[in-house]
This record gives sequence, structure tokens and C-alpha cells, in this order.
Amino acid sequence: MDDHRAIRVLLVDDHQVVRKGLRTFLEVQDDIEVVGEAADGAEGVARAEELRPDVILMDVKMPGTDGIEALRRLRALDNPARVLIVTSFTEQRTVIPALRAGAAGYVYKDVDPDALAGAIRSVSAGHVLLQPEVAEALLAQEDAAGGGQGRGNALTEREREVLALIADGRSNREIARALVLSEKTVKTHVSNILMKLDLADRTQAALWAVRHGIGA
Repeated sequence: MDDHRAIRVLLVDDHQVVRKGLRTFLEVQDDIEVVGEAADGAEGVARAEELRPDVILMDVKMPGTDGIEALRRLRALDNPARVLIVTSFTEQRTVIPALRAGAAGYVYKDVDPDALAGAIRSVSAGHVLLQPEVAEALLAQEDAAGGGQGRGNALTEREREVLALIADGRSNREIARALVLSEKTVKTHVSNILMKLDLADRTQAALWAVRHGIGA
């Protein structure tokens, strides 16, 4: 993304008052632009395809198409938007399925404006936002699924270096700078890592790396 271009954000929530509140929070940020809104997951997917936002703030529980199904549809469409789940504290059990479906992280609905803006900037840069307890739960699921160290033997030394930086929360751009590679080459390495480890996204890759002692 161009460093001088505002981060384009799409708001997806079935409550108009929540969308209005989020918009109010974000419109005072010089580097964030709210480009659209949607009232449910299906509309959110359609608007994401139309507007091509950088980041989508997505509610989980919505009538009709919920946030998790919308995430799956966005992945199937290969939409590049980074999705930040907006949830209530009591809905933490819904966060893990959302992350499995492709979310880049989550924030709670009572988040303060500065933290929300920071979260948007972070996921836009390619980072993953996880609370420790959620990371631990994901790692436990990965263990239960039999995601062992053996798959890591297929990685090249360069892919292990890239994976370590993913685990450190680095974006593709930051990885490219650190390893003196092009971003296109980094993207290829990331794709190969996901394929070899049989993982869906860089969130799972980061967790796999931490679990197996690679990187952070």
C-alpha cells in the first residue's frame, strides 16, 4: 500500500448506531478513510468486491450471512482486504472460528478510538492481532489436529527465515526489507510456506512457528 494513501476501511455491522459510532471514531484520523458500510455479511462481501477496501471492520453475529460466513466468501473470492473482527467481550468463543476463517485479528466493541485506529493500522500493515489466551487456544487446536514438526522439514532455509519474521509480526514489506528481497518474492515464499505446512493463512503460520520454536 502507498505510504501516503489513507487506509480504506469498510464497516460491516447490522446495527446502524454501531456503524455510526465507528465512523465517528475514524473520521478524525488523517490516515484512515471510511469508504462504505454494509448491514450484513452478504452485503459486506458485495461492497468489499466493489470498493476494494484495505481493511474491513466486521461484526460476527449478524442476521442472514454472519461474519464468519462472510470471511469464508471473501477468502473464496481471494479478496485482499484484511478483516478485523469487532466483537463483544462475552463473544470471545466466536473469535477462534473467525480467525480460522481468515480474520487478521479482533477488537472489542468498547475499544477506545486510539486503540481502534492503531489496530486498523496494524492489520493494514500485515500484522496479526491476537490476545495471549486466544493464541493459546489456537495452538491447542493445532496440536489436537496433529500439526507436528515433521511438516517443517519441507521448508527451505529461506522459507524458515520468512516464517520466523511472520511469527515476529512482520508485514511482507518489512520482511522484504529485512531479507533484502522484493515483496513479490516474499509473497511467493509465504504461499509456499502455507502450502507445505497445510495452513490457511499467515495467522496460522505465525502460531505454527511459535509452537515449533521458530521466531518469536
